[in-house]
Parts: sequence; structure tokens; C-alpha cells
Amino acid sequence: MANGGPVEHGYPHLDTVRSAITALYERLSCDTIRSFATSVAPADVAFSGVDDLHLGVQRVAGTMVRHLRLPDARMIVSFREMEHAAYVELAAGPEYFIELNERFRRHRRDIGAALAHEVMHVYLHRLGLGFAGTRDNEILTDTATTYLGAGWLLLDAFREDGASSQKLGYLTPEEFGYVLAKRAREFGEDPGIWFTSPQAYTAYTKGAALARRDEQQPPLAGAGWSGRRRYAKDRRYAMEHQMPGPAAVGASGRYAFDVDGRSPLRVSFPCPTCQQRIRVPVRGRVRARCGLCRTVLECDT
Repeated sequence: MANGGPVEHGYPHLDTVRSAITALYERLSCDTIRSFATSVAPADVAFSGVDDLHLGVQRVAGTMVRHLRLPDARMIVSFREMEHAAYVELAAGPEYFIELNERFRRHRRDIGAALAHEVMHVYLHRLGLGFAGTRDNEILTDTATTYLGAGWLLLDAFREDGASSQKLGYLTPEEFGYVLAKRAREFGEDPGIWFTSPQAYTAYTKGAALARRDEQQPPLAGAGWSGRRRYAKDRRYAMEHQMPGPAAVGASGRYAFDVDGRSPLRVSFPCPTCQQRIRVPVRGRVRARCGLCRTVLECDT
């Protein structure tokens, strides 16, 4: 939790974020992910001025439990002074103890964001899905929270001005925006209407621009002129130098040609939806279907 200190920006964790999206599709399946088509509603996590703190916290925790379909999990929430925003004790269940930073007694609007992250820890724990290392595992948790419909709260908790700042989660604001835009593209949502923080909306638009660029990389048919020109140059080089050895990586680093000197030339590239690599023959216009997320892609190889 950045509380008054500097907030990291940009995309320093992008590779791990993309790996986390792939891991979600691999572990949950496309059908399960599509069952999360509706995000947590702002009204379900809102606090009014007359709400009892502890009853309100339990109500919001219950909202997260129901959203993630954990009916046999009970969240017991308390407050204490600590460095981080929140902590959950991962045990066998069905009871899980969540501690929230004492500051949330005064800043109640962000309790939903903190609980979304911690309840997702429980969800992933029950799935047996995790990454090695604390940093990567927390990035997985933030990514899963966002992609499955509750992470817009984490981005909305980001506020920054000349005198103060606040950010929850391990992703940068722009990385939250990137994942949120991926989800919005998949489910036809417009999360921009939920933001109360102007800085969160700005970060979302920046992340959305990067997410759109994923759909405009060659050999996808929607690639721009400069990308197509670079791709043609890399393809020509790969065709002229076919010989046994490693794949010839394109200048963008996102696509690679399989060069073995025996079979017809193929190109591999990440699916813009789930980031799973797809491999297709180099033979002009090709329609490819991702085997993991079932996205149909128009390619010009």
C-alpha cells in the first residue's frame, strides 16, 4: 500500500501480468471465466455515513464471497495497525481471518478494494493456483481480482496529487487499467462509469491503449502499416535463412518464426485475449482459433 509515498507507474510487471491471465484460463477454463461476466456493483460495496463499521465490513466481505462463489467460506474481519493494507490467514477453512489496516476505519470507501484482494487470495488458495515468490503471487492475485470482476475497486482506490497519494495492490495503476481493459473487451463492459477517482480513470485509459495495441500486432490482420512492414521484413529474412536451429524472433519480440528447414514456415504469437501462444502456417490470410480461450483471430501471415 502506497500511502503518501511515491506511486510506481508504467508497466514493470507486464510479463507477469500476461502470464497470470494465461494461468487463469488454464486453471479455470474459458467457460468458468465467462461465468464472471458481471462485475461487482458499486452499490454492493458502498458505505453510507450511517453504516455500522463492523456490520458494513461483513456485508462487503459477503459480497466478495458471493461474487467468487465461495458459499462455504466465512470471512471474519478485524482491524489493526500494520504496514500493509490487509492480511488474510490462509487455512483449511471454512473460516478465514482477515485483518484490515486501522486506517480503513476512517477511509471506508476503500474497504471493498482491500477485501476484494484478500478474498481472492482465499479463492486462489482453494484452487491451488499460485506463482512462486511473494511478488509474483501478489501480481497474480491482483490480476485475477481484476479479470474476474472486482479489481476495478483496487484501481479506483488510486488517488494522487501534488501533496499526497494512495494506491492499493501490487500492480501499477496503468497495469490495473490494462487488465481491466482486457476484461472490458471480453465482456463488453464500460468500467469507466464506476470510477470516483480521476487519476484512476486516466490510468485506465492508458492501460486500455496498451491493451488495444495487443490486438494490432502482426500477424493479426488489424496490425498497422508500420507493424506489417516490419513483419514482412522479418518473414522474408526467415524464409531466406531456413535452417535447423532456434526460432527466428521478430523485431517486435512478440512473434517468432519456426525455422527448422524441413516443414513449412510457421509463425507463433500470443493470443491477444489469453496470451497463450498460437502457431499458424505462413501462407497469407489465415483464420486461427485459440484453443485456450476460443477467440477467433483473423491473421495475415
